[in-house]
Amino acid sequence: MRPRIFVRDLSEDERTALTAGLRSADAFVLRRSQILLASARGETPPGIAKALSCDEQTVRHAIHAFNQEGREALQAGSSRPHHLPTVLREDVTTEMFKAVLHRPPRDFGFETSLWTLDLLVKQCVRLGWMTRSVSIETMRQTLLRLGINWKRAKHWITSPDPLYQEKKPLATDS
Repeated sequence: MRPRIFVRDLSEDERTALTAGLRSADAFVLRRSQILLASARGETPPGIAKALSCDEQTVRHAIHAFNQEGREALQAGSSRPHHLPTVLREDVTTEMFKAVLHRPPRDFGFETSLWTLDLLVKQCVRLGWMTRSVSIETMRQTLLRLGINWKRAKHWITSPDPLYQEKKPLATDS
């Protein structure tokens, strides 16, 4: 069984700030204030979670944050991860990527002439630039971070008609 956790004794200023938080338009501040005041009344995290229709761990996080940070815990922090995992080796440069992208995929044993993000991921793993395969969105973000402008290859209109080029109207300069 987890040990019972309660908010530390509140100062008058903290109690005033939490009471004012009950009237906040910010849902985060309102919820934190409700959790912390309930804990100060002696309610347990499971009881608070049930009363507020939230998870017990949410209650525990709020109490721990307040016990460590005080009134600062009423402000929502960044939702961005604290550490963004990097999948690309640090010594890989933009020039190295461009050197690969300026050659056709067939040079590397692929059955196509157009680079796709999926093929680029496979080639990076083959070259040892990445330790594992990643999603195409991760590869797109990696290229963006390196300053490489990635655009999807276009499929041009072709025709099986051998006289297509002769029949095709010429573009005129108007």
